[in-house]
This record gives sequence, C-alpha cells and structure tokens, in this order.
Amino acid sequence: MLFLLYFAVIVLIPLWAQMKVKGTFKKYSQVPTSTHRRGAEVAREILNANGLFHVGVEEGRGFLSDHYDPRTKTVRLSPENYHGHSIAAAAVAAHEVGHAIQDGEGYAFLRFRHALVPVANLGSNASWILIMLGIVFHASGMLLLGIIFMAAAVLFQVVTLPVEFNASSRAMDQVISLGLIANREEREARKVLNAAALTYVAAAAVAVLELLRLVLIFTGMNRSED
Repeated sequence: MLFLLYFAVIVLIPLWAQMKVKGTFKKYSQVPTSTHRRGAEVAREILNANGLFHVGVEEGRGFLSDHYDPRTKTVRLSPENYHGHSIAAAAVAAHEVGHAIQDGEGYAFLRFRHALVPVANLGSNASWILIMLGIVFHASGMLLLGIIFMAAAVLFQVVTLPVEFNASSRAMDQVISLGLIANREEREARKVLNAAALTYVAAAAVAVLELLRLVLIFTGMNRSED
C-alpha cells in the first residue's frame, strides 16, 4: 500500500498535472479576450506601466516555453502566446512579466532562488551518483553526502512555489487594473495560472517525498551498522 502511494505521487501526480495544464491551456487558447490584444502586447503594456522599459519581449521557441530571463532582462513567450489573442496567452504573458516585476523590485524569494541555482544544479548532478554508490557499497557517509546535495535541489523546488504564486498574483492584478482583460474573464485567466501552478506543486511534492525516502534508507542503514 505504501509503495502504491509512493508510485502515485512520483509518477501519476506529475503526469496528471502536465495533462491538466495542457488541457486548460488548449481550452483557453481558443477563447479570445475582449480586448483582442496579443500576448506580446499584454506583456509590453504591463512592463511599460511598471516602468520596465528596458525589459524586452521576444518570441521564443517550443510549446509553453515561456519564461523570464533575468540575465538579459527579457520576457520570452512561446509562439502561441506571443502571437495569440487568447485568455491563455494574456495570462501566461502577464505571469512572465510578473517575474520581471519581481526582479525589478528585488523580490526576496526570487533573489534567494537565483542564489540557489548553482548549488541546486550541483546537487542535482552529483546527488544521485553519491546516493547510488552509497547504497551499492553500503556506505552511509557517502549516502548522507548525496542526501545533503539533494536537499539543496529540493530547497530550490520549494522556494520556487512562492515565486510562482506571487508572479501569478501580480499578473492578475495587472491585467485587471490595466484593463487588458474584462472582469468577466478573470475567472478563466485564473484557471490557466492555477493549472500551471500545479506542475510546480507536483514537482516540489515529488522532490520532498524522494528526499524523505532516502533519509529513511540512511536511517535504516545506520541501524543495521549498529
């Protein structure tokens, strides 16, 4: 029963989250906003309204590849959202601009997440090598080191949650206050952003559960050595 629960969390929940975001995006990418602005125009108007004239808006590549690049101060929107006039395009564009606003204001969680990037990358790359070697050779010290490296990557996933939720909150405030969508369209826009948030929640849940499983293995290994 415990194994089935673990399997459901690490496999089925992320899969469900991906299906949810794709289904929601597909549905609302076919619903135009009343203002009929393209995603690129929504992004540009919000940036200008917040004095972020130096932040660029570019067309990216790939499906749902939307992101904000803090290094180049650029909002990159996937082709569907850059050119689209839909509620989904407006919501996603506003969300990415939310990250640009966070960056401009020095939002604490965003700065913390940026600081964690090199540590999280190292943890992701090195942790499993150490963990597998620790388990195979029954070396609790090596396993513990792997767990510490993984904990850094897990912390990055957890810190991502408030960053993403805050960006979505800023996005909704902006599109409503600037009249980029009608009040009656707010509910649909929130559905798009909430579906996208599920992927981050699922990723964090999986990371935390996997870390806990490894801690239990380490504890059991120590007991057997005693």
